[in-house]
Amino acid sequence: MAITRLEIDLSALKHNYTYMRSKVAPNVRMMAVVKAFAYGSDAQVVAKELEKLNVDYFAVAYVAEGVALRDAGITTPILVLHPQPDNFETLLERCLEPNIYSKRMLEMFSAFAKAKKQTAYPIHLKFNTGLNRLGFTADDVPWIVEQVLKSEHLKVKSLFSHLAASEDLDERDFTLHQIAQFDEIANEIKTQLGYAPFMHMTNTSGIINYPSAHYDCVRTGIGLYGYGNTPEETANLKPVARLKSVISQKHIINSGDSVGYNRALIAKEQMVTATIPIGHADGISRAYGNGVGYVTIAGEKAPFVGNVCMDMIMVNVTNITCEEGDDVEIFGTHTGANALAQKVQSISYELLTMVGQRVKRVVLRE
Repeated sequence: MAITRLEIDLSALKHNYTYMRSKVAPNVRMMAVVKAFAYGSDAQVVAKELEKLNVDYFAVAYVAEGVALRDAGITTPILVLHPQPDNFETLLERCLEPNIYSKRMLEMFSAFAKAKKQTAYPIHLKFNTGLNRLGFTADDVPWIVEQVLKSEHLKVKSLFSHLAASEDLDERDFTLHQIAQFDEIANEIKTQLGYAPFMHMTNTSGIINYPSAHYDCVRTGIGLYGYGNTPEETANLKPVARLKSVISQKHIINSGDSVGYNRALIAKEQMVTATIPIGHADGISRAYGNGVGYVTIAGEKAPFVGNVCMDMIMVNVTNITCEEGDDVEIFGTHTGANALAQKVQSISYELLTMVGQRVKRVVLRE
């Protein structure tokens, strides 16, 4: 067993997928978001497992992520959410499907598909309904339809948008406005195209809070990995990733002694610390230092002592019965990534995806 490792629990993944699937009608497609190494875990392992569960689509951020899935033998359709023109050749070679989000992108991909003698190559059109990140606007619809209809080289596979605050019920009016705007755009495009691309808009919290916006397909990311939009929903899920390490060494720190860089802690009384081989190079931010964060040892919370180092952290184990070589959990079963991230005003997404690639991934199967 690796000393410092990220355990990836595939039984938890199956549980979460089944739970998210239970929230939508049987005829609604499920698109699994596996970008950023499947939220910091292992995209190839996760995608293979989801493919066994008959997931309908995958979504990645970049072409290289889609290539990695194809290299792993994934044959399920893959939507690339943020492709770039420099990657069109690779995208085509690996049968990846681009999100087309601007006039420039549509013109360039249309010309590329024509040059490559493609027929009805699948594209996905994204519309900006309030997130103001990527996407066409409603005013672009006539131009888009004209471009698509005059090109035999492209076919619109889906229409989609992205909710900006689906987890925040105080923003319900804004979210409902986004949904209504998307309805109007999609209906106009489908009427003018003469065929009906499938539609998707909801993320994990949107699936839970806005069932009327499930349309033909839903996208789920964070929910697959064990985190919902409320503590109650998170309780229905299981964490897929568990970050663990071991105690390398214990120290008795006398009153007046300091611990770590910059003497960030000066002991007021005798204490016992444990040094653990994981640090900010592995995704444990310095913000967790000096008692802000904690790990779990023998079922007890052990707060950080001093500053987080590049490769090590020190924790207070004065009142914990433990020995060198004992297991340590940074996040997972005892402390969810949400709870730990909140200690530094962050979110589970950031903590999960920050786990460095030098941390060994260990796959746990049923």
